[in-house]
Amino acid sequence: MPRHARIDIPGLLQHVIVRGIERRDIFLVDNDREDFIERLFALLEETATVCYAWALLDNHFHLLLMPTKTTLAALMRRLLTGYAVAFNLRHQRSGHLFQNRYKSIVCNSDAYLHELVRYIHLNPVRAGKVSDLNALAEYPWSGHRQMVGKGKYFIVREEDIVSLFTSQTSSAREAYLQFLADGLDKDAPQLSRGGRRASQSIDSSLADQDLYDDRILGGGSFVERFMEEEVPQEGKERSFAEIMDAVANYYNFKVEELSWPGKVHKISNAKAVICFLATRRHRITGNEVGKKLGYTASAVSRAAQRGQKIFYADENLKHLM
Repeated sequence: MPRHARIDIPGLLQHVIVRGIERRDIFLVDNDREDFIERLFALLEETATVCYAWALLDNHFHLLLMPTKTTLAALMRRLLTGYAVAFNLRHQRSGHLFQNRYKSIVCNSDAYLHELVRYIHLNPVRAGKVSDLNALAEYPWSGHRQMVGKGKYFIVREEDIVSLFTSQTSSAREAYLQFLADGLDKDAPQLSRGGRRASQSIDSSLADQDLYDDRILGGGSFVERFMEEEVPQEGKERSFAEIMDAVANYYNFKVEELSWPGKVHKISNAKAVICFLATRRHRITGNEVGKKLGYTASAVSRAAQRGQKIFYADENLKHLM
């Protein structure tokens, strides 16, 4: 069965789950965790991505993110690749570290933000890493410690979370803690997936809805939004010839002009967009793109980075494919 294309555009709340290959541990020592958090923090800053919750376990981690300028895929690719290379060097190993495809679930922030924060921050308790909320407050590898004023890593957009409870910071912290405690008294909701069952486990008002999507936590009108709009989706397959035709038409070139050498600004921009679309969104290799455009693989990679900025700065380009 083919995999669904991701829904990946800035401004969406995304619950990200990454597991080690064959469920092996991806954090062996605290140096691993510190390295991961430093990389995550730097990328959040660089990409203007908001983090609402996070938790590291031994063989997997959870992130609750909202990219605001670039795609989630752009951040995750750099985070996972950089960490995996460093991890392998540190522990003198080779090969894949993570499962082939990270999991990302688009979430209706209005209905699920507070529940997702609780679900993710309670993960170390439910996984048996710590015994209770008091121990969780001392656990350095989740955003909960920041929320109770003991954080070493200030990653969570704290003001947005406390505003879910009250405008007073001191009482909001108490309300947040009570909210987490209430969650321990009930079964964990199924928030590591989308679709009907998970959505209804939190929002019973969706019981009468008949529109769901396995990639989305939410139902009804929230899902319909993505069906009505032409939302760019990572992984929607296009051939390289289709990408070339679409970009050439947009920039009013002949396709063969895109293969000519030279640094004409408009052609250079078009080729950068092609590199981005081909390698980052349609899984065409850099070598294949390079042969068509007269680039080396490293030049394709650099052009793709520039093409990403061009693509998201142009509203018309966003609907190209």
